[in-house]
This record gives sequence, C-alpha cells and structure tokens, in this order.
Amino acid sequence: MLIDLSGRTALVTGSTQGIGRAVAAGLGRAGARVGVNGRSAGSVGRAVAELCDETERDVFFAAPGDLSSEEGARRVADALPGVDILVNNLGVFGAAPALEIDDAEWRRYFEVNVLAAVRMIRTYLPGMKDRGWGRVMNVASDSAVVIPAEMIHYGMTKTALLAVTRGFAKDAAGTGVTVNSLIAGPTHTGGVEDFVYSLVDRDLPWDEAQRVFMAEHRPQSLLRRLIEPEEIANMAVYLGSDFATATTGGAVRVDGGYVDSILP
Repeated sequence: MLIDLSGRTALVTGSTQGIGRAVAAGLGRAGARVGVNGRSAGSVGRAVAELCDETERDVFFAAPGDLSSEEGARRVADALPGVDILVNNLGVFGAAPALEIDDAEWRRYFEVNVLAAVRMIRTYLPGMKDRGWGRVMNVASDSAVVIPAEMIHYGMTKTALLAVTRGFAKDAAGTGVTVNSLIAGPTHTGGVEDFVYSLVDRDLPWDEAQRVFMAEHRPQSLLRRLIEPEEIANMAVYLGSDFATATTGGAVRVDGGYVDSILP
C-alpha cells in the first residue's frame, strides 16, 4: 500500500517528542507538509530541524503555541489558518494516589487532554467540511477503557476524548471528513520511561525495568512489550490517507492487544 499525502497540510499537536514526533515524521515521509507544535518556539524549532535531517525532507514547519489556553490556540491558528489532517496528540500523564488529586490537577488534565483537542477541532473542522475532505485524529489511550488505579484523572480525560471523537464524527457526517480516535497502548517514550521507573526499581537496566513493568502493571498486554511510537504513527498515516475513507467515528486500537475486549 503506497500512501501519498503530497499536497496535504497536517498539524500534529504536542509533536516535539514521543508519539507526536513519530506521527509528524510519518506524515512528512508520506509527503504531507507538517506543522510541528509545542509550547516554546525553541523546542519546536529544534524539532523541526531534527525532523528535516532525519527524514531528509524539507516539509516540516514551526507552529508553536500552548494549546491548553485559548490564546495559545489562536496563536497556532494564526500561523496555520487551515489544515487537511489534524492529529490531536497533546497530553499530560502521571501517577498520583486517587484521593490526593486536587481540583486544580483535575482541571489541568481536562484542559490539556480534552479541551485543547476540542479547540483545535473547532478551529479546523469547518474548513475541512467546506472543502469536502479532512482527517481528524485524537490520540487516546488504553487508559480510556482500562482506567489505571494509579492515574484515574488521566484515564478520565482519555475516556472523554472518545466521546468527543464520536460526537464530532457525527457533526462531520456525509462531508468527506473522518474523525477517529487512536487507542494507543503502553508506548515507549521518554516520559513513559520516567513513569516506568516511578513504579519499578530505578537500579534496573531498561530492558529489565520494562519487562517488570509490563508483567506487574500491564499484564493484559498481548505484545508483552512497550509499543514503539513509530507503530502508532503507521496507523495515523493510514487514517490520514485516502485509503481510510470508510473509517470514521471509530476508536481504532493500536494497543498491542492490551484492552481485553472484542470491540473497543
């Protein structure tokens, strides 16, 4: 399957590292012009330069802005008035005892993980509908379905993101625009390495720490390892293409078999 996204413009939020960066790279390799987003102009500029070098493609450009605020969202929209492919990847996560999460932290997680995506959809979906083509993807998580006891505030926001996806897919019905969630399973990123070491012995080598983490904290995984960001990106590139015209309103699993369900 040859995916060619030439002529398409994409925005990947939170794309200076991790899954977002891998998705940006994948879309760029497929020919799309890709806006790289992060809170600071410096980190975004470095990511753009590195992505251009790594992919040997001059298709990446800076779209900095803190999307957890309306002002930051307007800044990105001013820099990038229209996109064909929107990937809402921005998110925060972390372990915390359930009864110790205060109101401010609950609001912060909702603002970053849910409202930032809603802001971007409101910004770009109307133009997609007018043009009769568009792709919106919201990066959710297995935690949306299997709420982790150590971070229920995170799980709550990812469950909400599934509802946001389904609702906006209905709004886009019949327009040529698809809206989907990606249910990403436990994925190997720098932030996840820190998270793993918050739960297992910090003196363990990484391969052993990962094995212990998966066995003790994510035993449902059929993959029995962390997913690499590029594996998530492969699905995002497909969903962003003309091959995925009949997939919308879905919660598409790239979870390594983690969610123990026939349907999402």
